[in-house]
Amino acid sequence: MDDPRFGQAQPCTCLSHDFEEERRERFVRLSNLGALKRFTFDSLKAQDGTPDAQRRFEEVVAAARAYSEAPKGWFVIAGSGGSGKTPIVAAIANEAIAKGLRASFMTVPDLLDHLRGAYGPHSEVAYDELFEELKNIPMLVLDDMGTHSATPWAQEKLYQLFNHRYQNELPTVIALACEVQDLDEHLQIRLADRRVSQVHRLADGESGPAFQQLGSIPQEMLGRMGFEQFDLRGGPETDATGRGTLEGAFRFAQNFAENPDGWVVFTGVPGCGKTHLAAAIAGEQVKRGNPVFFVMVPDLLDHLRHTFSPDSKVSYDRMFEQVKNAPLLILDDLGMEQGTPWAQEKLYQIFAHRYNLRLPMIITTSNEKLDDLPPSIASRLRDGSLVAIQPIAAADYRPKGTGRYRSRGNAPEGRRSRPPS
Repeated sequence: MDDPRFGQAQPCTCLSHDFEEERRERFVRLSNLGALKRFTFDSLKAQDGTPDAQRRFEEVVAAARAYSEAPKGWFVIAGSGGSGKTPIVAAIANEAIAKGLRASFMTVPDLLDHLRGAYGPHSEVAYDELFEELKNIPMLVLDDMGTHSATPWAQEKLYQLFNHRYQNELPTVIALACEVQDLDEHLQIRLADRRVSQVHRLADGESGPAFQQLGSIPQEMLGRMGFEQFDLRGGPETDATGRGTLEGAFRFAQNFAENPDGWVVFTGVPGCGKTHLAAAIAGEQVKRGNPVFFVMVPDLLDHLRHTFSPDSKVSYDRMFEQVKNAPLLILDDLGMEQGTPWAQEKLYQIFAHRYNLRLPMIITTSNEKLDDLPPSIASRLRDGSLVAIQPIAAADYRPKGTGRYRSRGNAPEGRRSRPPS
């Protein structure tokens, strides 16, 4: 009598199990997975490639498994053809269905073809009904993003689809067949939002993108400029105050590396450790598979000028969009560039775009008071609601006359950096 189910018909346990099995089978039929049903997390193994590629594959699989445990927001995988993106996103879809969550797997070209076909008089489903289904399905898995024809109609439909799922934080899994910077600007912005999106990259083989020089960080630099190699003693002439600023900047950089949000500006004389801290942050993000664009400002402007040359393999628009919308942009040596009107205009456009969208950025400059920077840039760098300025009052690490850094890896035990307790 006290049971709240008293007087209500209840299915027996065996029937409940049958209903659940039937429900899962129906979800599988509707998922479009077909032969991809065979991919599970237990079956995913890195078959070929370098040790680094195999390690990256295992890391992305682990992240995908964790995402599938409690799907929320977007999970995006980038990488060259044959790197294993499709099996991983298929495994996410299969795991969701196994747990009773409805999921649909489609390549982006197929999705657009289905939408076009829904306009036809003999279509089994109306366009509005199909589009609403795609916008609101509990989990949408899209493969081969970037292989579709980028017509205005296709761009509009994809924008409407992604915008709806982004605003509602609906589980959406995307395998990119292109670079993030080649996507529509609106989608790039959503991928840069770490509150909703997590972007992972599989190691590229020889078929990977040809344009990787600008913005990429040499492995040698990452190897010698991590947090563990940072020497908190400073240069030979660094006093206690200088060491205090080094420690403060170091701990701020460690925290920023955990979750890049807003802008950080490291100021100080050349050789004080600004670039090392910026590279250390980049290294932590790279380890997690997050894209980072690291460039010296003079080099950036030289590359942008070169895109106007007839023999340039990269268009100006593509490169400029890549810089403006990079999920994490690191500009080294701001203020060392030639201050031509053209250079100031390009830098202003980058800063204004990222300022308006609040995209994470790290800047190093020897202009400690920012007075010599263009006012349009300096004013944004003084906005305390977005920007944290970390002054480093330490002396140059490099011994005078050598032009080279002192080896921080040889710092005595107890004097090198330690993680905060």
